[in-house]
Amino acid sequence: MERANESSLMGFVLLGFSDHPHLEAVLFVLVLFFYLLTLVGNFTIIIVSHLDPSLHTPMYFFLTNLSLLDLCFTTCLAPQTLVNLRGPEKTITYGGCAAQLYISLALGSTECILLAVMALDRYVAVCKPLHYVVIMNPRLCQQLASISWLSGLANSLIHATFTLQLSLCGNHRLDHFICEVPALLKLACVDTTVNELVLFVVSVLFLLLPPAFILISYGFITQAVLRIKSEEARHKACSTCSSHLTVVVIFYGTIIYMYLQPSNSYTQDQGKFISLFYTMVTPTLNPIIYTLRNKDVKEALKKLVSGKLCSLQM
Repeated sequence: MERANESSLMGFVLLGFSDHPHLEAVLFVLVLFFYLLTLVGNFTIIIVSHLDPSLHTPMYFFLTNLSLLDLCFTTCLAPQTLVNLRGPEKTITYGGCAAQLYISLALGSTECILLAVMALDRYVAVCKPLHYVVIMNPRLCQQLASISWLSGLANSLIHATFTLQLSLCGNHRLDHFICEVPALLKLACVDTTVNELVLFVVSVLFLLLPPAFILISYGFITQAVLRIKSEEARHKACSTCSSHLTVVVIFYGTIIYMYLQPSNSYTQDQGKFISLFYTMVTPTLNPIIYTLRNKDVKEALKKLVSGKLCSLQM
């Protein structure tokens, strides 16, 4: 037990990309660039969705939740990553590592469920348009968003707690740039069978069931779109659904690659770069995808820039 407590006293050394020192300056610039882009893009989505009355719909309510989630997720990880990339000190306290693990797990799990909820919203909008307002009422939207956030929190409390209870026997050199479950499991000096079982169950619940639900939803959506006779209505349905589907493919593609295949099927460096992509780049892409492929958001942005939205609020 004393040896296990040693890591809590010393904290951890995040090795990150220290074996590629020539890349650290480049990665620092890239992480800073994408972090700032994430802040600007997601804050813009939140502000525009709040100010423009035409965007006070279930779809943009969930999109606002997604933007808030991405802001918190990146802010939880990016500052520490920038500090470690910039200077020779690549340490993080035990409390800082635990906080990072709890928060990132909660937010990542929440996004898994939230993307499935957004697929449900698109299914109702396209397949049951006449009943959309009645079905997706404000109360139900708030309940679905709450379920997403609470399920992510519950997963984090269980999963992270199990991981942090492992005896590390003084091992404190974490071969990663963030504190995440697989990297911490590798430091353990005890049997991790139970933890790996928990990881497997969580992976099924959050990384297999939501995408399966999304695929089924889009199967029905595709059938409904093909039956739409109006070219304009069909194009509008496709544009809103394709934005969500693009985000789903990028998010789940990287996460599933990381967590649902044997760790020996890719090198440690590959794992770090994939983690870097889904923690720093993916949150940046979400507002870009929704802005570029969505006519309503582009119109709202134009009004925001021209100052019309401000006059509407007066």
